[in-house]
Amino acid sequence: MSARVLMLQGSMSSVGKSLLVAGLCRLYARQGLHVAPFKAQNMSNNAAVCMDGSEIGRAQYTQALACGIEPQAVMNPILLKPEADARSQVIVMGKPYASLPAREYYQHKKKLWKIICNAIDSLKDSYDLLIIEGAGSPVELNLKAGDLVNMAVAKYTQASVLLVGDIDRGGIFAQLLGTLMLLEEEERHLVKGLLVNKFRGDPDLFMDGIKDIEKRSSLPVLGLIPYIKHNIPEEDAVAIETQNIGRQSTDTIDIAVVRFPRIANFDDFAALNNEEGISVRYIDSPEEINEAKAIILPGTKSTMADLSWLQEQGLDKAIQGFADDGGAVVGICGGYQMLGRVIRDPHHIESNQDESRGLGLLDIETTFDDQKATHQVSGSIQPISGWLSVIENKRIKGYEIHMGKTNLLNGKQWLKIQKRGGEDVNNVDGAVSKNGKVWGCYLHGIFDNCEFRHAWLRLLGWRRSTEYPLLTLDASFDHLADVLHGSIDLNKLDAILGI
Repeated sequence: MSARVLMLQGSMSSVGKSLLVAGLCRLYARQGLHVAPFKAQNMSNNAAVCMDGSEIGRAQYTQALACGIEPQAVMNPILLKPEADARSQVIVMGKPYASLPAREYYQHKKKLWKIICNAIDSLKDSYDLLIIEGAGSPVELNLKAGDLVNMAVAKYTQASVLLVGDIDRGGIFAQLLGTLMLLEEEERHLVKGLLVNKFRGDPDLFMDGIKDIEKRSSLPVLGLIPYIKHNIPEEDAVAIETQNIGRQSTDTIDIAVVRFPRIANFDDFAALNNEEGISVRYIDSPEEINEAKAIILPGTKSTMADLSWLQEQGLDKAIQGFADDGGAVVGICGGYQMLGRVIRDPHHIESNQDESRGLGLLDIETTFDDQKATHQVSGSIQPISGWLSVIENKRIKGYEIHMGKTNLLNGKQWLKIQKRGGEDVNNVDGAVSKNGKVWGCYLHGIFDNCEFRHAWLRLLGWRRSTEYPLLTLDASFDHLADVLHGSIDLNKLDAILGI
């Protein structure tokens, strides 16, 4: 088997490539094709853990689910996770490879390119259709010599490339035509069509624009895709960088998530935001806490650096005061570590400091080591008083991505881990304050557990006013595929792919 290859490249970052790949994966999988996603190199702290414990970008994990297949490291062989001090942790085939500055990273290009090619070859041998996502723009001229993800991959696979532009951000003609102009002749030959994404309004009003683009580019515009509201996980934190909406109404439960500079796995809170009567917003100053019912400290790629940032902003004292006044405070992963008394880094894994004081809201202490835990896990709620007693013994699932071990000094751990990476275990996780208002754990995806989520929200005073089903991720994939089916000329695309 040698898969046909479709590749989506963008005129710039955040044009919607990840979402479109997910939609096309579902669309072609529904047609009976064995489809797989691929991205050679991803830069994001929004990661996911595969069944075997390998770590890949959240986007490729999600795209694999859209295909109806198990996510694997081969679908994202290189993941760059930005750290403090202009460095990135390099994840290769799902496992930590090195922590490198950008200049030194490109010295590894030859070795990494071979890994990428092997991954591509493996997927092409196993699937009918490979849908590849590019990164940023293929014509960042100062970076092209080190390209591992855009036209280098397109040329290696001889992919049929679709160039995506974002009309919502303006300049769609310059985006598409300028990108084509800067491509080399061999690269332009691989571009088979154009997609105009995130269109708002009446499509008929842009028909003249499409004709102009087609005339000037000598390429077909295969789709005018509407702006799609969705609950599919975003690829990286760009989606929340400018998000800072206030409380939507006096009837809304307002939840404030600290927007760490190195925030990781922010999609942990998508399930909260999708609930009726819940507003999740991101804050980076004490003044923005306002009338929040709860504050969440999310995961972070660099706990020590982001703890220092928290203290510099004065958010540590504001959160402590909020908790003292009876406010609900939650910490997930790195945020959980920050809620403790102290974080120790004796081997300087994350910083030059031997230790940093935490917020002291939970009676725990954390010590970093060089072993990274990446596991899918499941377990149950331990018998404990307070709001957790309502869901005692209920099953919980999620995943771990963290370094360091956290010890409970006093109190009771509320989460029993019974499966970790497919193996039976008998571990405990998490800590909770005496009044039950402050709690934390290492489990990413904790709020995706419906009964747990609803129990905590009820603690905040939430009451669902109407009974309605939340749109599942699988249903969201189908909705996305339906939109693309109605807005892309699939006859032309199928002809391009030879399907």
